[in-house]
Amino acid sequence: MKTQEFPSGAALIYGGSGGLGSSCAKHIAIYGSDIAITYKSSIEKARQFSEQIKSMGRQCSIHRADVSDAASIKSAFDSAVKTHNRVHTVVVAAGSDIAQPFFSDITDQQWDEVINNDLNGFYRIAKTAIPHMRAQGGGSFVHISSAGLIRTPPKDALSVAPKAGIEAIMQHIAKEEGVHNIRANSVAIGVIEAGIYLRLEKEGIFDEQWKQAVKASLCLKRFGKARDVGEAAAYFASNRANYVTGQMICVDGGYSV
Repeated sequence: MKTQEFPSGAALIYGGSGGLGSSCAKHIAIYGSDIAITYKSSIEKARQFSEQIKSMGRQCSIHRADVSDAASIKSAFDSAVKTHNRVHTVVVAAGSDIAQPFFSDITDQQWDEVINNDLNGFYRIAKTAIPHMRAQGGGSFVHISSAGLIRTPPKDALSVAPKAGIEAIMQHIAKEEGVHNIRANSVAIGVIEAGIYLRLEKEGIFDEQWKQAVKASLCLKRFGKARDVGEAAAYFASNRANYVTGQMICVDGGYSV
């Protein structure tokens, strides 16, 4: 007998209109949950993606959220709860569109921006969602993290450093909120042909020489796709992982091995 994949309500994906966030939303919808997605500026893109989810037979709402602003985060969350009655999962796939300088070349402005958007943003999201999840008898956090936490890539400190802080928070959520049936797990990604990767490829930063060098270091001699991240996020969000918390899956082609 097939079991229900998700609790009632919706999965809220912060950054759900982006390349990786939309894949997470799509795959969670495929497995049977309604969806709420956030966008920062491109409402038309969010609307178009919402229609795709609806065409799959699921409900999908859109909510504006700027993760650097606590009031915006809470407004989006409260709006999602009002629409769907419950948010059973929060997926955090929103992140800064960063440059790739060496650590010694990072400016104070770049550092402050990524810490406020990514690390402080996640803190605000978690603080907003936890009371609701407690009241509803449980919930799940899924963070789209980085395999750079396992094996350090040069020139990636602006991405990896805030995610290290987020991973510490995730461990505390798993440890402290498990008594409330709240789970916290991460998908640590390698090179995925979506999102920031596409911009850096277009700008020539990820040129053919770089690609070949990275592929040579992988067990699987190819880069990942957005769907690979979406599948992992859907697993963590679903009841298939209802006894899994405090864990990280590396979707990185073996980069971290």
